[in-house]
Amino acid sequence: MGIFHSINTSASALTAQRLRMDAASSNIANADSTRATQNVNGDWEPYRRKMVELQPKEQTFQSLLQTAANQSESPGTGVKATKITEDQEPFKEVYNPNHPDADQNGYVQLPNVDPLQEMVDMMSATRSYEANVTSINATKSMLMKALEIGR
Repeated sequence: MGIFHSINTSASALTAQRLRMDAASSNIANADSTRATQNVNGDWEPYRRKMVELQPKEQTFQSLLQTAANQSESPGTGVKATKITEDQEPFKEVYNPNHPDADQNGYVQLPNVDPLQEMVDMMSATRSYEANVTSINATKSMLMKALEIGR
């Protein structure tokens, strides 16, 4: 384990949490977008909620085996975003016959975005981001104290 291992681990988490915040803010911004993409038939579809998938940076067979055997001497190596997926929940349907995107029955399909859930996700990502900044600052402080000992 190197001297900057904990800073690199926290830095990878900062990047991942920033991506989560970006996805949540994009979801909130498009919560009312009824024409986001065109399907294969040429019809417009509402915006679909985006979700970020995270996983450990390095997941080798040996690291998994050591963890399973409870003999892991090396700490984690951080986190990375593997992909951004679209939520496949059905769209919300609201009766509004005056809307330009209403079907023949007067129903409009709205995005499958719940602003409350997005705010919770954003708060969670923000708290994780803050915790990693605190971790980096603590590590930086310890390294500075170690340098002061050498004077």
